[in-house]
Amino acid sequence: MKDLNNLLSELGISKVRLAKYLGVSRQMLYNYLAMDSLSQWPKEKAVRLLALLNIEDEEGVSGITVTSDYIIEVENRLNEGVKDSSNREVLADLKCFNKKEQEIMADIINLLKEKLSEDKTKTTYNTYVYLYHYLQSMETADELRYILAYMSKSMGFTDPMEFTFDKDKQFIFESILFSAMTLYHNGGASKNKIAETHKRFVQDIEAKKEEKLSRTQELNTAKVQALRELGYSEINETNAKEVLEKIAEIQSRKV
Repeated sequence: MKDLNNLLSELGISKVRLAKYLGVSRQMLYNYLAMDSLSQWPKEKAVRLLALLNIEDEEGVSGITVTSDYIIEVENRLNEGVKDSSNREVLADLKCFNKKEQEIMADIINLLKEKLSEDKTKTTYNTYVYLYHYLQSMETADELRYILAYMSKSMGFTDPMEFTFDKDKQFIFESILFSAMTLYHNGGASKNKIAETHKRFVQDIEAKKEEKLSRTQELNTAKVQALRELGYSEINETNAKEVLEKIAEIQSRKV
């Protein structure tokens, strides 16, 4: 098992992704890797790991020469395995929803599959990438929900006087958005003013990115310091709570 652990490290495979590939928790993966032999693993998990490394048994580990091509091959198999695992999780997770929730999720998935299969260009794919980003950001601003409600109304799916969210805010937002859309379609805005507005838009995004990068760097610095002060080399399920508390303590010292 020592050779196997060394090989996994040399390949740069993270424990998180390997656990996802095998369909187990990180803690369970740590337990597996601490065993004396691969024969002690559950057979299904051992077979998947051997398939990932493209060997027949544990003895094959010593015969592997790690090259750039081999790393790419393993990475490709790992990516496919993680993707398949995620798909199985999605289907299994639907069972915990009620009938109406299952129906809307199934409708969305089927529609996505239909549109992607029909359009062989990158247009649909890129559109759904943006949609995925949109859904990921849904909790950051109420206006994102108002935009969806506006589009549903403008396309005739929803009554224009129906307000599912905050009525006053939604009413104001929809009125402003309608004015903006009318201006866009009529082409009545000055090109110079539009260019200046878009310039401010870009500057605002760049400022937010810079602020986010600064916070990320600060957090990474605090994480490294916390691990060092606690005597750990990495964060895992066992020490995560302790490390996060230490990070909070370190950040509070700067206040």
